[in-house]
Amino acid sequence: MTETQRKIGFVVCLVTIVLAVLDMQIVSAATVPIVRDLDPAHGIDKIPWLVSAFALASAAMLPLYGKLCDVLGPKRVFTGAIATFLLGSALCGAAQSMTQLIAARAIQGLGGGGLMSVTMVVIAHLKGPEEKSAGKGTNVGGLVAGGAMAIGPWIGGLLADHASWRWIFYVNLPVGLAVLAASAFALKLPEQHVRRPIDYPGAALAAAFSSALLLVTDWGGKQYAWSSPVVVGLMVAAAGALALFLWRQTRAPEPVLPLSLFRVRELRLGFAIQAIMGGAMMCAIYYVLIYLQVARGIGSSSAGLYLLPMAVGMSATGLLSGPLTARGWTARTFTISGTATTALAFVLLATTTGPDTSLWLIRAELLLVGAGFGQLLGQLILLVQDAAPRHQLGVATTSVRFFQTLGTALGASVFGTVLARLYAAHGPGGDISALTRMTGAAHADGIQAFIDATQVVFWGGAGLMTLAALLALRLPRTRGSQGPAPVRESEPVAA
Repeated sequence: MTETQRKIGFVVCLVTIVLAVLDMQIVSAATVPIVRDLDPAHGIDKIPWLVSAFALASAAMLPLYGKLCDVLGPKRVFTGAIATFLLGSALCGAAQSMTQLIAARAIQGLGGGGLMSVTMVVIAHLKGPEEKSAGKGTNVGGLVAGGAMAIGPWIGGLLADHASWRWIFYVNLPVGLAVLAASAFALKLPEQHVRRPIDYPGAALAAAFSSALLLVTDWGGKQYAWSSPVVVGLMVAAAGALALFLWRQTRAPEPVLPLSLFRVRELRLGFAIQAIMGGAMMCAIYYVLIYLQVARGIGSSSAGLYLLPMAVGMSATGLLSGPLTARGWTARTFTISGTATTALAFVLLATTTGPDTSLWLIRAELLLVGAGFGQLLGQLILLVQDAAPRHQLGVATTSVRFFQTLGTALGASVFGTVLARLYAAHGPGGDISALTRMTGAAHADGIQAFIDATQVVFWGGAGLMTLAALLALRLPRTRGSQGPAPVRESEPVAA
């Protein structure tokens, strides 16, 4: 590729990441107008599926996307994922019922699973040797993803308030078509001409496991009790699918997630830290927003603005990553510093959050949270890509996203259960939603019980990031990132 093509390729990848992350977050702020338009009588009961359908389809496709990249080459998979995403977006915008919208969100999620993960594979192929050593591109991609995650709900609220909710989906079409056109011109990537089998049974088992697990985390303690037959059945199904998947990976000639990857210390620690980070990031974003709305009476659109300092913190550490890398910082250094910084930020949130806490202090703490996560986003992917064998680059990269998705789902479920049960044990009314109907002393007691429960959640986030910091300390010391492992003579070589 020419230098111009490479630069266009980087821009294409960054825009694709923004599309992927925004569509995971943006719908949450537009649920009310969607329900009001499509099904005002019963649509409220179907709102969770607007998010779940996308997340389930996206997570189910991740292991397969990685293997397809290694077998077919990343460009074909990249363009296929974008085309599927755009088809789903068009169907979402044209939906005339909640059922149609949910089905279209699932189609959108099938493509969305590749937008984030496959894009990181493409970035790895676009980088030159000097950029691999500096982590350029991968780190920027991670920061763009984090910033989009932080401002997604705010953008969704603006579109819902000042335009039709359908534009949340229609806006993807011109941007996505431009991405397809630019990628056709700019992306000249290796393709595999030696056909290798794809472990479709393994991919199906991975999809069954992740779908069952995500449904457990989404339904458990909310739609159904944890001891209900539905949730228990899903737990059994997830455990069975996982056992069969692991068995399949030991026997498939081309496993969709080779267990040999876990023999590499950087990979297994990187996967674990990424999963922990997913749960902690959900804790920071979701429960700070709930605190602002429930305890401080701030509207949803205004509460979303409080995440901007978090995005600023991520961007600031992104700007500093270059000079720090030049001074000898490695992916390991960033990971240790990032996990420690985020753990400190959660400790501050846990100890200072109260009914009258200065909102500027909350902003400062979110800035620190962003500074911590900004050191991790991209660097963990770089760490994994550097350690992965070249012929397994796609599988290793998409696995990072897969474990983050599972960690996010588990974190949201566990923290949500902790918050609800602590409030039920110590607060009036038994349910947090009852706070909106309380007045006087009962309301004050309820707010205090909610804040006490929220502080425990933040302590949980601090504990998770402390564990991540301890794992980061076990990463092997290296001189720096040297790019993906070289291809051995016996490995398939891209043309």
